[in-house]
Amino acid sequence: MTALQYLRFQPGLFTRIPVSVRGLVLALTLILGGAVQPVAAQPEINRSIDAQGKRYYTPPARLAVERGLQYLAERQHPDGSFGSGSTFKNNVAITALCGMAFLGDGNTPGRGKYGVQVQKAVDFILASCKPSGYIISPDSISHGPMYGHGFATLFLAEVYGMTRSKDVRVKLEKAVELIVKSQNSKGGWRYTPESKDADLSVTVCQIMALRAARNCGIFISKEVIDRCIDYVKKSQNPDGGFRYQLVRQAESEFPRSAAGVVALYSAGIYEGPEIENGLTYLMGRLPNQRYFRGSHYYYGQYYAVQAMWQAGQQYWDTWYTAIREELVAGQMASGSWRPDSSNCVEYSTAMSCIVLQIPRNNIPIFQR
Repeated sequence: MTALQYLRFQPGLFTRIPVSVRGLVLALTLILGGAVQPVAAQPEINRSIDAQGKRYYTPPARLAVERGLQYLAERQHPDGSFGSGSTFKNNVAITALCGMAFLGDGNTPGRGKYGVQVQKAVDFILASCKPSGYIISPDSISHGPMYGHGFATLFLAEVYGMTRSKDVRVKLEKAVELIVKSQNSKGGWRYTPESKDADLSVTVCQIMALRAARNCGIFISKEVIDRCIDYVKKSQNPDGGFRYQLVRQAESEFPRSAAGVVALYSAGIYEGPEIENGLTYLMGRLPNQRYFRGSHYYYGQYYAVQAMWQAGQQYWDTWYTAIREELVAGQMASGSWRPDSSNCVEYSTAMSCIVLQIPRNNIPIFQR
């Protein structure tokens, strides 16, 4: 990571530098970072009103989200958690994602149509925080609890950024500390905090959580980010897609390839061959074109829509229009979305709502 990229990973840091010395800082970052092009040469993202979602979030998409959120609200458990079935009931990951779906609609804890549901979800996540910082519910421990920890930490970071709650900050700092301590020697993360190996899927959950935490003022070491960038780049295959682990399963797959691009964006890498090749790989798998519902359909679309939103107009227009139509058409009469084989109906419904709401730009971690 260059010094200039590090500044981009530290939102608000540059703006706190006195205007009189910003020119010197930019010059030094370019020299120290080895950049050969001026800042003005960086490609521009179309940030027009249309690009911010005014015409993309159509009435059918809005209605689909309204029905989906109503379905989720009716499925929340008395303790504030979400999830169903023997594996996912009272699950911190499902609860966090459902909470994110409500945040995407403009709700915050105690405020908005679903403010009560958001507050109850926050309370459940806080109650699931262990003294070590680990966020896990003993009633719902999946084979990969660090997934849940990553999503829950991301949710707390977004909530803290919106509320500045001291109680949330205390638990958030501990959760971030556990993520940092759990990073292995390769620069990635795995199913549990004690794991010695790593995989790309868990890694993207952790780097997004760290980015969200940094966005709201939690310190994250540059070394942690640099090691993660190195791991993610090594995970990319020649076809532009990403492998699951460095040591096995070398083939590229759509869900984790979408995650790989978002991991780089979250780490402050916005351009370069890795991004370009990753986007090219994804564009060859447009919704309704070559990729159909599989075991990780919603997971893949959750990351793909984020990647295209960050990539800019030429990617975004094509991708979002396609996934919007696919999800609206696929919603069931109940307001939910049929789960894939890897999860529960609350998960598929929350993910679908989040994807459809991306152009609303309400949640900081998803903003351009």
